[in-house]
Amino acid sequence: MNRRLCAAAALACAGLTGCSDGATRLAYQIEAETAALARSGASRVTLVHQPARRWGNGCAEAYKVQVDQVGALIIWCLDSRTGATTGSHSTSYHGRFVESPQTWIVEKKAGESLYIDLEKGRDKARVVAVR
Repeated sequence: MNRRLCAAAALACAGLTGCSDGATRLAYQIEAETAALARSGASRVTLVHQPARRWGNGCAEAYKVQVDQVGALIIWCLDSRTGATTGSHSTSYHGRFVESPQTWIVEKKAGESLYIDLEKGRDKARVVAVR
């Protein structure tokens, strides 16, 4: 019975944003965009990430994103009024698909989209801008 319940929960979580944090969701989106870029004839694509504020571990207010050259992707949730950090999420999963030649740190208002420009590379896509 426990195995069935665990399997059902895993399957339910597989399609829902509520079962992961913001950094992991962004890393999965980077994975999907780099795969689409590799299949396409384009040399560059802009990923548009809309934060999931109401599901799982999303940021309810303003947020800050760091994509750095050593392979970390960090999202800090911020208090929109004070700017204080209210939570954070991080991952390095995206490093399987992209490389970042520099570190970007970008602050966004509540609900504001994040844009990441990706360019085809030899082995991996390359992050060329985060805005």
